[in-house]
Amino acid sequence: MRIYPAIDIKNGECVRLLQGRFDAVTVYFKDPVSVAREWEKQGGEYIHVVDLDGALKGHGVNSEIIKRICSSVNVPVQTGGGIRTMDDIKAKLDCGIERVIIGTSAVKDAEFVKRAVDAYKEKIVIGIDAKDGYVAVDGWEQVSNFKAEEFALKMKNIGVETIVYTDIATDGTLKGPNIDAMKSMAQAVDMDVIASGGVGKTEDILNLANTGVEGVIVGRALYTGDVELKTAINKLRSVLK
Repeated sequence: MRIYPAIDIKNGECVRLLQGRFDAVTVYFKDPVSVAREWEKQGGEYIHVVDLDGALKGHGVNSEIIKRICSSVNVPVQTGGGIRTMDDIKAKLDCGIERVIIGTSAVKDAEFVKRAVDAYKEKIVIGIDAKDGYVAVDGWEQVSNFKAEEFALKMKNIGVETIVYTDIATDGTLKGPNIDAMKSMAQAVDMDVIASGGVGKTEDILNLANTGVEGVIVGRALYTGDVELKTAINKLRSVLK
């Protein structure tokens, strides 16, 4: 299990949303590139970047900044937000991105996911954002008819190996992750599940270590200082020994 420090980009700045709401934005840093360097310096093994503008508008908006992040760090970067076409995927991979996260498009077009997985194998990750157990799309503005675990199994059958599973109700709240939901998902699918949403302290990360998830995304807690990345990584390693 590993920790994925998160960098959410809106209007070129490093921000966090509360429960995915675009009317609840907090700007933490003006330069996301310097933030990526800091997370690497503190021991981050993999950086998670989201183009929030892209998620809302349906196409890459902050691509140039994401490209600069990739060229500025020596650890792999995964990114999502506005990935709608094969050209979008290729553009991101050409920028140096290690894994591309498909969200809304996966729900709307399973054939697109199949083409992507056939072409890029494990570099394709599916983002499953759940609201009351159902998959949300379009920057979390709409809720689909798919139950999260059923949709995950559908993606597995296509050949997807990794999912990012976000519980929208806890995202950005610092009140703790939905442990039961993460454990249920990890047990329901034979895939790498990256948990996302709600981490407010290092103990939350350690609690996820027993759920079977492959990793956890930590966002707001890093920016508020509730979680110190280097300390959290060391504590997690000691627990997993």
